[in-house]
Amino acid sequence: MASPDHDLAPVLDKDGVRLTVDDALATVTLTNPAKRNAQSPALWRALAQAGRSLPGSVRVVVLRGEGQSFSAGLDRQMFTPEGIPGEPTFIELARRDDAGLDAAIAEYQEAFTWWRQSDIVSIAAVQGHAIGAGFQLALACDLRVVADDVQFAMRETSLGLVPDLTGTHPLVSLVGYARALEICATGRYVQAAEAVASGLANVAVPVGELDAAVRDLAGALLAAPRDAVVETKALLRGAGDRTYDEQRAAERQAQARRLRDLAGVGE
Repeated sequence: MASPDHDLAPVLDKDGVRLTVDDALATVTLTNPAKRNAQSPALWRALAQAGRSLPGSVRVVVLRGEGQSFSAGLDRQMFTPEGIPGEPTFIELARRDDAGLDAAIAEYQEAFTWWRQSDIVSIAAVQGHAIGAGFQLALACDLRVVADDVQFAMRETSLGLVPDLTGTHPLVSLVGYARALEICATGRYVQAAEAVASGLANVAVPVGELDAAVRDLAGALLAAPRDAVVETKALLRGAGDRTYDEQRAAERQAQARRLRDLAGVGE
């Protein structure tokens, strides 16, 4: 996959993560194609730092992976007895008390939580493998544009683990409980056609057209007034937790804010 941000000076470039900013558009790129953008705690810390490094001007964030795979999941070295140098092994994590283990996993999750903050819209551009942590990273974004060779899979259960990098909530929201359970418990591949049909992906395109499709979507999002997009996103994200009448009231309140803002009338 060609890099659309290669001419921009990176705001961040470390541990397999590069962040570039072009006015209102930011691009976060996973930059270890030789390992199919495998994930590690260092990469998660870099992703969390990328989120903290976004300028206030940014409205749309694109997440992409270099090479043939978006992300093939956890770095396999994490599963070895010696683990990754400088990082706790799974055995060391398991020996921590409940509070210590919870804190470690919560820190890992920070890489996955900022993509849905209210003032940005995030788009995952996904090609090839998006396995386990890779699947969950794609799910962390608001929108997913996929190549026709995409292969999503949630493999944690087959390893005796559970998905714990924030992917379960969006997965159930997108495809429903029964299909989410089947996908997670079997670890099977979900390919492009099913991803679109089930709501996992917004659109699927040929691999060579992925960058262009994402640029077009980002451009369409940036063409809309920022405050209207922010209010609409908040309305839609909260809809599942509101009753029908509560949602009607939320719409009225949001529209009142927009009308007053457009008219220059204070509340």
